[in-house]
Amino acid sequence: MNQIKRVVYELKDLKKDYGNRTVLQIGHLEFHPGTIYGIVGSIGSGKSTLLRLLSGKEKETSGSLKYDDDTFKTGWFGKIKPSEDIFLASIDFFQENQKVNQALKDIHPKKVDAINGRYFSKGPQKVLWNKQIGTLSPGEKSWLNNIMAVYSDPRVLLIDDYGTTIDNKMEFDFRKRLIKMNKELGTTIVAVAPDDFHLKKFAAVLIYLDNGHISKIRPGKTKSQGKFRKKT
Repeated sequence: MNQIKRVVYELKDLKKDYGNRTVLQIGHLEFHPGTIYGIVGSIGSGKSTLLRLLSGKEKETSGSLKYDDDTFKTGWFGKIKPSEDIFLASIDFFQENQKVNQALKDIHPKKVDAINGRYFSKGPQKVLWNKQIGTLSPGEKSWLNNIMAVYSDPRVLLIDDYGTTIDNKMEFDFRKRLIKMNKELGTTIVAVAPDDFHLKKFAAVLIYLDNGHISKIRPGKTKSQGKFRKKT
């Protein structure tokens, strides 16, 4: 029998630079399986950069980031090989001239009709189906991020810009689906937002970032299925 992994991610002395600017610096942080995490921070705090590192979209400048007790596999020229177990819900990686329906078809080809029927068949959102991603408002992009997230089925789900500028009814719908995913499938979820207004309602652990550093870690309202530990 395979031993159950104690942590999903382990970060040690992790640092990420863009040019001469350090945008993220974390001494020691662990993410445990089956836990919902909320990453909170203002613009420039490093939260989206952390998601890109956890997803394997980018590589740390120094230090180590381990997924399942191992570093990400790399191919030619050191490029990280994507893991099918990890899904990052972020439309930032799509071309601005790509239409919403095509982006959703690329990500969820077997579920695109269900998505269209549930979210785009009526109301003001209907016109978004054929719009180009580059023309969407920040609120519409956040809404699309959340749709991509709740229709995914990964071991680890990473959500950028959770709940930003969407109404409470929509956020409640997304939140219920994420909690169900976590409880029934044991999905580890990491969602980021500029404030904790929505995240504190369902995240078991809240991690606050300030200028690329962890300023504090607090328990959320729900009981965690896992644990957390941070060392500085």
